[in-house]
Amino acid sequence: MATARVWDDEFRRRVERHQASRGPQWTNIEEEKALSRHDVAGRVVVVDCVTLWCTNFFFDLDSDVQAALAAAREEFDRLTAQDATFLFVTNEIGLGGVSENKIQRRFTDLQGWMNQYIAERADEVVLMVSGIPVKVK
Repeated sequence: MATARVWDDEFRRRVERHQASRGPQWTNIEEEKALSRHDVAGRVVVVDCVTLWCTNFFFDLDSDVQAALAAAREEFDRLTAQDATFLFVTNEIGLGGVSENKIQRRFTDLQGWMNQYIAERADEVVLMVSGIPVKVK
């Protein structure tokens, strides 16, 4: 499940390159927010990525962190209620310095809280550092 929203022509080309590189073994589902509307029972689902997915909630809800977090959590719960194996790809954007930009700080909080929500419910959590997997949970 690809969660990217196409914001401009440059990003559209990036998405098209990514789509072209997928092999025939993949079933591609492009979905910005309502992931649970797709029946994925009995399948292995890669959600790529949580960061772009949260961005869609964040901006659609006027940068309201609590509303975006609640909406993302509810959608996550609906999706993962299906009997499937889920792999969530996300970014840990809170490891760097604190941004001077208020909107960026708010989004970093949202992303961190959503990552925590997912990690708490996950059977395994793996942090990738320079291509090296580090098992967290």
